[in-house]
Amino acid sequence: MNPYQYNQQRWKFALLIFAALIAAASLLYTNYLVRNLSKSERTKAEVFAMSTRSIITMPDVDDETITFIYAVRDSLSLPAIIADAQDSIIYWRDLDSAKTNIPGDDDENLVYDPVYFKRQLAIMKKSHPPIVVDLPNGGQWFVYYKDSLLLNQLRFFPYVQLSLIAIFLGIAYTVFNSIRKSEQNLVWVGMAKEAAHQLGTPISSLMAWLELVRAKFDAENDPLIAEMENDVKRLEVVADRFSKIGSAPVLQSQVVYKVVVDFVNYFKVRTSDKIVFNVSGDTQVQAMLNVPLFDWVLENLLKNAANAIESAGRIDIVISENIAKEQIFIDISDTGKGIPRTKFDAVFLPGFTTRKRGWGLGLSLTKRMIEYHKGQIFVKESEIDKGTTFRIVLPSSQTYEPAQI
Repeated sequence: MNPYQYNQQRWKFALLIFAALIAAASLLYTNYLVRNLSKSERTKAEVFAMSTRSIITMPDVDDETITFIYAVRDSLSLPAIIADAQDSIIYWRDLDSAKTNIPGDDDENLVYDPVYFKRQLAIMKKSHPPIVVDLPNGGQWFVYYKDSLLLNQLRFFPYVQLSLIAIFLGIAYTVFNSIRKSEQNLVWVGMAKEAAHQLGTPISSLMAWLELVRAKFDAENDPLIAEMENDVKRLEVVADRFSKIGSAPVLQSQVVYKVVVDFVNYFKVRTSDKIVFNVSGDTQVQAMLNVPLFDWVLENLLKNAANAIESAGRIDIVISENIAKEQIFIDISDTGKGIPRTKFDAVFLPGFTTRKRGWGLGLSLTKRMIEYHKGQIFVKESEIDKGTTFRIVLPSSQTYEPAQI
């Protein structure tokens, strides 16, 4: 694992642990509050039961005491029902269909809905065990109650809170990640254009020196001078590539087979003669390409393929067309050491490399340039010690809206 990927995963893991701790702390504290509030409501229900019993069993107490008992009872806001042993509802309070039905109230608008109250009684029975009130005549009343709206809201509050925090963090991460990528892109563009500018002068000098050598040593047809000139022209192409980063190069219709063959002819004389190159497939199909950029794609893929072949081997490039989908396939296969299936996606990440001195940017840039061409690139197949096939998918015809590379 490269340091870039390792640090990225380490920070993600640390943030995940931190988020889990926040969630756990929030849930534990909320559960603590819920338990205490639940105990408080149980106490309210017991006081409600006792005050109701007092009103029924102490008719001869003075008015001040009765007033106090009523005040205590009425201060308890809690949905409750008093029923007898046969579940016949006697009194209720703080339910939707009525304000109260306790002796002493003078509300003339009381409503009794049997279906509604039976349903509420069933809910209360499942919520909490009843509070038993013993009556002077030997009978019993059972006080049932359910949690208040505040308690129910408190139970769901941490989940709502954590959901909102997660949404906020997701939006913040997206925004900051976009800003970070934008800053990185500006740095890349600046470095690339400066590199192109710095290469310009020595490349011009080299071209002049080559012309001078031709004239002085009468080497007009010397193959070595010709190859040197090809390399200098290649440097011009590289400088031109860097100068185009951050802009929108023009795409033109090109015969894919010809573009590929031209680059392979240049590349194969600059690699080991033990590696055999073969280009085959459709020789007429066309795609919208920027040739310098597409050559860069081929260069990165062929270099990786050549590096994967430890001694002798073969690199095949097959061009085909899917007429139904209007797509062009370019399969680049090698007989190298292969890529583990778990790394099929990781090879396109910036910084990923299997070479000791590699920067891990080649395939990342390749993917970006293919996407600029409105195409795709992926590992089609690979087998350890047998080879790898990369597939490039390009549209055969499309109206382009070029983006920055």
